[in-house]
Amino acid sequence: MTDSEFDLSAPELTATDFLVLEDPYFASENVALVTGAASGIGRATAVALAANGLTVVGADVDADGLDETADVAANCDVPGTFHGVETDLTDDGDVEAVVDAAAEEGDVRFVANIAGMQHIASIPEFPMEKYDLLLDVMLRAPFKTAQAAMPHIRETDDGVGAIANMSSVHGHYATKDKPAYITAKHGVRGLSRAIAAEGEGTLRGFSISVGYVLTPLMVDQIADTAAERGLSEREVVEDVMLGQARTKEMMTPAEVANLFVFGFSKHAKHLNGADLLFDGGYTHTYE
Repeated sequence: MTDSEFDLSAPELTATDFLVLEDPYFASENVALVTGAASGIGRATAVALAANGLTVVGADVDADGLDETADVAANCDVPGTFHGVETDLTDDGDVEAVVDAAAEEGDVRFVANIAGMQHIASIPEFPMEKYDLLLDVMLRAPFKTAQAAMPHIRETDDGVGAIANMSSVHGHYATKDKPAYITAKHGVRGLSRAIAAEGEGTLRGFSISVGYVLTPLMVDQIADTAAERGLSEREVVEDVMLGQARTKEMMTPAEVANLFVFGFSKHAKHLNGADLLFDGGYTHTYE
């Protein structure tokens, strides 16, 4: 493939993108709560779970983005339903309210804590207000969401459900200038284990780790990096971002969403306290 043929755009979500599984809990009376549902991986996961027949409540501070997610779900003609709830994940009251809103839609069975953000700076130069914000969104909010959701899952007729937390290859190792992100992503792996430890076997906790994902935000970052370093966008992706990986292709949001579908399903009943790592060889190989 030549540079002129190198397609770097966030893919549109279509019905054929999603893994659809037969599962007794994938039904309209059961609810999945997805944070960060207004864009990227969160949007794809919300639509993927609705494609599996679940009632999905999406939480995000971006109300317009939630409306767009609802439109995508409608365009994909999903059998489940999607309800967006504007939510500030740094506000405990908002987190409790969105969990309560999910419980009003049916039996809360699944939670996907996906909302995330990034700030690039070295540790000596990292603004503490940014550190606090990143940790609030990516570590404290998942803890608070789990705290609020676990009683609802336990109150179902059999207590079966799962809470999944979005980690990253940066939850396995560290690179320069992403200290808050790395701290949070390591932390949610620990949170997932703590949920599993308290879940009594029926309420599972797990995390999902992936490498670079082709979201609209990532497309913008690639363009900026290419301009800053005098490289082609292909060189940025294959050499800078995927240089250590063996699979020289970025994941799509739908591919990540399908990991949540699998993880919540009966096929993953032994995925409990562990991390589901799909990183193209990033973490376990090196030159």
